[in-house]
Amino acid sequence: MLTIALTGGIGSGKTTVADRLAELGAGVIDTDQLSHELTADDGPMLPDLREAFGDGVFHSDGRLDRAALRQRVFDDPSARKRLESILHPPIRRMMLERLEVLDTPYAVMVVPLLFETGQQRLAQRILVVDAPEDVQIERVRTRNGLTVAEIERIIASQVPRNTRLANADDIIDNAGSPETLEPQIQRIHRHYMDLAVRTPSR
Repeated sequence: MLTIALTGGIGSGKTTVADRLAELGAGVIDTDQLSHELTADDGPMLPDLREAFGDGVFHSDGRLDRAALRQRVFDDPSARKRLESILHPPIRRMMLERLEVLDTPYAVMVVPLLFETGQQRLAQRILVVDAPEDVQIERVRTRNGLTVAEIERIIASQVPRNTRLANADDIIDNAGSPETLEPQIQRIHRHYMDLAVRTPSR
């Protein structure tokens, strides 16, 4: 089965592209969703997070306070590394386990921190969804209500845009409207379907 790693900066439109590819027949595994499963109410990683960061990143009812945790890790690089060391290994294991049971022409693994975590070798091709920084900022500000300063800090914590583009096998330009995005998704889907036919079965 052909494997694709889909990545891009915050607000670039990764989820939009992945959801559309899923509708077209791709098997999609989103690591952000895996992270939410692991840290949901009664999630298996909550005790580790409480031990590492204390009660301050939890609501009084025991639910994870995601905003408090996000603030904590972006204020303290060592806290961010600690969070990554807790969550990234189980996320990777879950991703590979779900990849093994997919029965689709090709698989798309959505990994926002693909290059930051050195996971680009897990896939045969890398698809980057790209958008200029000003577009990223406006989308995230509208979607999440974060301040421009907060969004800029998140962007600065990710690999530079030119690094993603230089390492991409395929690029979708999502700087414009949905009308310009759909034809690109259709083209890349047809391309992956063609490649999948020539990819040996596992």
